[in-house]
Amino acid sequence: MMVFRRLSPPFKSTPARAAALSLALSAVCWSAQAQTSSAMQAAQPDTATSAVPLVLPATGSATPEARPADLARAREIWQRANERVAEFPRGHVDLLRWEAKNPGDAPSAPASNAKPATLDLAQALRLSLRQRPDLFTRAGMNALEQGAVQVAYAKHVRELQRAWVDAVAARQRWRHATEVWDATRTGSELGRRMVVAGNWSQAKLMREQLTQASAWQAAVEAQGDAFQAQEQLAQMLGLWESAAVEQLGERLPTSLPAVPPRATPGAGITEATLEAAVLRGHPLLALQRTKAAREFAAVNAGRRQAWNDAVEASLAALPDPGTTPTPPHIADLSLLRDHALERSTRAEADLLRAASERRSMARQAWANLQARHASALHAQTVVAQLHTALEQETLLRYNGMLQSSWELLASARERMQSLDAALQARRDYWRAHADLQALLAGADYAGPDSPSNAGAGSANAPAGH
Repeated sequence: MMVFRRLSPPFKSTPARAAALSLALSAVCWSAQAQTSSAMQAAQPDTATSAVPLVLPATGSATPEARPADLARAREIWQRANERVAEFPRGHVDLLRWEAKNPGDAPSAPASNAKPATLDLAQALRLSLRQRPDLFTRAGMNALEQGAVQVAYAKHVRELQRAWVDAVAARQRWRHATEVWDATRTGSELGRRMVVAGNWSQAKLMREQLTQASAWQAAVEAQGDAFQAQEQLAQMLGLWESAAVEQLGERLPTSLPAVPPRATPGAGITEATLEAAVLRGHPLLALQRTKAAREFAAVNAGRRQAWNDAVEASLAALPDPGTTPTPPHIADLSLLRDHALERSTRAEADLLRAASERRSMARQAWANLQARHASALHAQTVVAQLHTALEQETLLRYNGMLQSSWELLASARERMQSLDAALQARRDYWRAHADLQALLAGADYAGPDSPSNAGAGSANAPAGH
């Protein structure tokens, strides 16, 4: 009794005091965990992190340019402009680009820090798995549990690969759109100067300004797409600090991997063995096959034949198409009350349906991969090279004074748009590749994406002269 009195608290315990003590202990425990747990910090509203502002390109101007007041003033401006243009090999185009790189008294941009290490797919996968403990197999799991984890893991790998490919492609497309916008800005500035010199009309300048405005809109949309793709990848990687998400864009490669010269189903897999590899890759299908074999062996051949005959008779009695749909009917109660026969027929039907689906998925995924591969190679080796050769030919004719600056700028825009089309075709190939690899690992086929229209960029692009 004396021992009890010495260990007793000096105050009387009440429910209110107990609740307060529990709350204080919880706060202390949370504070200690928050120092080491990124998840606790991210979920705490008081954790300070500021959003990074979206820096958009400067818009053009729709204000009409003032023309020279008299002929003498116009001649003076025209002569000075031509003397300045003559200092550059490609005339107006080189002059404007030189001025853009040498802004005179404009403050110089601060030196950027060293670029962080590139985040490849393998590193991204490891980083994402830290947030997915449910995708780890554990000791003591049975075959069914391990198979479910395997299928979920294959789906996760596919979605991560798609997110990584989309983020890399979106940033590269943003750069292409910015280059197109820069080319249209050059044309607009050239037109403005020609209006000031008095040898161009306001209508022609407005057309160039509209071209620049369309290119600006495309560049802003590409920047927004790149931002969204980067955020989707950041979510899968568990990045929550705005600075870390912004740095993610700098860590991504500047371009997607090159398309291989030949499309293959996978290492050690041929077209003849693809379906077999897909069937073997599904961990739950083997369990389903074992179950079906066990149920099938429990029923003798005579009973199975009687069931098949009843099914054929029921199907033959179906009404003709166009009448009221009526499901087939089996009236033999001896067959219907045979539970072993029922389990056998259901297991066999389920197995056939699952195997047919997997084999169909294999054919679809392989066909889609071949089509995307051919499209990517065509856009890269045919369309893009033709536009590059055309731009070089236009430059030669421009230097020979056979074509104008406007045709040279338009040719440059078309080449950059063809590069963007090749980029989208390459992205589609790598997404199709991720789909097939996930199918081989046990996931279902996600289905083909709508292919990027190689002409969409040209159709939506700003028109030139």
